[in-house]
Amino acid sequence: MRGPDAGASAVQEVIGDIVSTRISAAKLLQVWERGQLQAPVDKALTLLAAAYPDATRESLAALSIGQRDTGLLSLREQLFGAQLSSLTDCPACGEQLELNFNVADIRASSTSPDAPLYLTHSGYELELRLPNSLDLLQLSDCSTIAEMRARLFEQCVVRVSHDGQVEGPGDLPAEIVELAIARMGEADPQADVEVDLNCPECRHAWQTGFDIVVYLWSELHSWAMHMLREVHVLASSYGWGESEILSMTPQRRRGYLEILGA
Repeated sequence: MRGPDAGASAVQEVIGDIVSTRISAAKLLQVWERGQLQAPVDKALTLLAAAYPDATRESLAALSIGQRDTGLLSLREQLFGAQLSSLTDCPACGEQLELNFNVADIRASSTSPDAPLYLTHSGYELELRLPNSLDLLQLSDCSTIAEMRARLFEQCVVRVSHDGQVEGPGDLPAEIVELAIARMGEADPQADVEVDLNCPECRHAWQTGFDIVVYLWSELHSWAMHMLREVHVLASSYGWGESEILSMTPQRRRGYLEILGA
């Protein structure tokens, strides 16, 4: 029986490639329905499982956050195309900006997240690993963001020594913690994507984070509601069942809807 690491290694061979198996409308609605009441981490795994059906949920959860998000970017590209758009407000003048960028613009270079990470500084020697979804799932009982970050960091510290003496991750000075977090960020750049923005009105420049889980789930929700409206109209007009309607090509559904003037 394969353990989580073995499963994750198998998935790593395909993460980043465009998903080759086309996901049917019926399957995609099932994904949307299943994830409705899930927390963001579980939503991400439900989406990823649709893209890589041969992988176990455990193996997908063992992927680093950057690997997971690389897979979700590929899924997004297959489902809705490579172009992304969004709205945001300038923090300086309040002007609303429309953002348009490509998946390639936010896809980080591939990494080797299974390789051990080491940090040596001021007599401290740390061995680290990258956080994954299993780590995030253990943070549900944290009451503050600071507590979540502290616990997540401690979970990713494999070993600590100071001047040859073994210590716990909770005893590390802030400077060492910051350096260690930076080291993990360098090793898994897709886990923390920042988009450069510039306001055309006031010329203010800043960066904003991009969360593929939130973005893709919002798109899936909009698509699902649109699809349910199409099913409702066609079922009400022709008496067809949902499975029959969903098995049609998008072009055929649109054709019938145009005839109905919907």
